[in-house]
Amino acid sequence: MNNSARIPANRSVRDGDGPAVTPPPSRSRAGATRTRSRPRSQQWAAWGFLTPVVIYLGVFYAYPLYRNIDLSLRDYTVRSFVTGDAPFTGLANYGAVLNDPTFLPALMHTVLFTAASLLLQYGIGLALAVFFAQHFRLAATLRALFLVPWLLPLIVSASTWSWMLNSDSGVVNALLHAVGIGPVNWLTSPSWSLASVVIANIWIGIPFNLVVLYSGLQSIPASLYEAAALDGANAWQRFRHVTFPLLRPVSAITLLLGLVYTLKVFDIIWIMTKGGPVNSSTTLATWSYRLGFGNALPAFGHGAAVGNLLVLIALVFGLVYIRVQRKQQES
Repeated sequence: MNNSARIPANRSVRDGDGPAVTPPPSRSRAGATRTRSRPRSQQWAAWGFLTPVVIYLGVFYAYPLYRNIDLSLRDYTVRSFVTGDAPFTGLANYGAVLNDPTFLPALMHTVLFTAASLLLQYGIGLALAVFFAQHFRLAATLRALFLVPWLLPLIVSASTWSWMLNSDSGVVNALLHAVGIGPVNWLTSPSWSLASVVIANIWIGIPFNLVVLYSGLQSIPASLYEAAALDGANAWQRFRHVTFPLLRPVSAITLLLGLVYTLKVFDIIWIMTKGGPVNSSTTLATWSYRLGFGNALPAFGHGAAVGNLLVLIALVFGLVYIRVQRKQQES
């Protein structure tokens, strides 16, 4: 028999005349396999949770965006949708849109509509959030009532405002007549149509700002207000030096979400004025719809190009927001 027979791993070995040495226990193959398979199983679990999100984004975001870009680069007609042989035109649709006389007024109306809506929605929402943060009696009930415009379908809200601002039978003109002011053609006058849809959009957007900003106020420690009061700061100084700076991150995301939403507002304007009269309340969103579906001979490529310009504007503001947030975190 060979003298170099194997010695069991758990048996002591005597080296010459020295003391017995017990070799370290070897790790079993099963344990090693289990250790290697554990990270792999965690990766499969992570992909399992991520797959539904990827599929959802691909089906409802990536694919429609790809189709819209393809639509804007081709000369699509009703016949082309059936046959699928729309010729490739490159950036010709974008050039036609930018040179259209409706583009600059629509862009200006979009800027005015978005800026006025954002500023007034945020300002009124912040004032209401600070007001309800006082925790007085019936505060919760009144706060719930302010959520009603947010819960109503947009078609109901727009139809209600269209009735209220009616030149002949509207309740707004009736109230103006009661105080001795003549009727105003809110929806049929080029001077008032854009202001009318802005008022309706502000009323609809205030509850969102109120809810988000009120939640942000609840995260500010009460000890900071107590310390400011002990230092002699009045209510305005506490708001200026405590509330507003600490509410800045919440304000930023509120304004960004409001911007993205307001840029694409279509239903309110279309129900109330249809972009008129004489394009006085036409925005890029309503113009895109009118180009694609509002004419007897639709220009699908032009409408898609206008829609992509809206997506580009929203993307630019989103990137600006990310850059500002990154700088604030680094500082």
